[in-house]
Amino acid sequence: MRCGKMAAPAAAGTRGGVRRRCQRLLYWVPVLFISSILCWSYYAYVTQLCLLSMANIGEKVVCLIAYHLFFMLFVWSYWKTIFTLPMNPSKEFHLSYADKELLEREPRGEAQQEIFRRAAKDLPIYTRTMSGAIRYCDRCQLVKPDRCHHCSVCDKCILKMDHHCPWVNNCVGFSNYKFFLLFLAYSLLYCLFIAATDLQYFIKFWTTGLPDTQAKFHIMFLFFAAAMFSVSLSSLFGYHCWLVSKNKSTLEAFRAPIFRHGTDKNGFSLGFSKNLRQVFGDEKKYWLLPVFTSLGDGCSFPTCLVNQDPEQVSTPVGLNSTTKNETHLFPPKTLRDSQSHLLTDTQSWTESSANTEKGKVVPKGMSNPGLTVENET
Repeated sequence: MRCGKMAAPAAAGTRGGVRRRCQRLLYWVPVLFISSILCWSYYAYVTQLCLLSMANIGEKVVCLIAYHLFFMLFVWSYWKTIFTLPMNPSKEFHLSYADKELLEREPRGEAQQEIFRRAAKDLPIYTRTMSGAIRYCDRCQLVKPDRCHHCSVCDKCILKMDHHCPWVNNCVGFSNYKFFLLFLAYSLLYCLFIAATDLQYFIKFWTTGLPDTQAKFHIMFLFFAAAMFSVSLSSLFGYHCWLVSKNKSTLEAFRAPIFRHGTDKNGFSLGFSKNLRQVFGDEKKYWLLPVFTSLGDGCSFPTCLVNQDPEQVSTPVGLNSTTKNETHLFPPKTLRDSQSHLLTDTQSWTESSANTEKGKVVPKGMSNPGLTVENET
């Protein structure tokens, strides 16, 4: 009987492991679909359109060279988006082993709040929850950096999370957002190029100007697929270009970040030029290549000193409302301040406690005094 009781949980665990593995395999279906479409489009364009249907040698050469350029950039950026691991918060944001033990022993209340306040007081955190509490992930047991969110699919916190994209089977965040933008751009150019060069042969298909071979059907479906994907990709790419210009993520566009003074949908916007450089970097020669050049470390971001959005009707519960001329309660940071790696100079983060000992005034956003804590997943 005892062996039977022990075997039941083991069997349940085995079934759970098989279910999770099958689920992970299913996540790759959209990627395999796009890869299949890409392989077919290569065959249809190169062999059926260029080599069999185009009569002019010069047109063949130009189309093949341009096509392979777009194809290479498309595949390169797509694979970089898929296989670049999302960045997670560094160890400074995780609770220590002693704090975790205290959380297990202490009931929920002021004792736990004190643990979180102590863990977050020296971290560069300016955003809050709706109630004005420190953003804490109960599953990962860490204090969330600004713009960090927990992905339910990956089951981990992702730095500057934009969204989880099923078409790349990966989270789009700080580590691969540039690659994702280039993937959208090059896939759009790829489809537009195919549609433009295939158009005259598509017209010949309907005017019976093409030879009656299997190539004519590849040419027809190639134009339909390229035109269809061009429409959907153009809208998605345009939306993300707007997000970059405003320095927002998809999540922040739907729910504006909340600072200590209240909700501010433009809290991270530094102007178009700096917003663009924060994603693509300072060196323009690398902007169009799928290599990582984004500024910062993903854990801390410069903020702008702007007034509260006049369109905001109300302030979240627990936060003080601001007047039109009132500025943020956190200190400004320039774009270059976020480029140094997290805690390479710990003095910059612990400066508030040192200044307090010397009797200096401490900016309110640095030490996070007297904050309540609210779990947020």
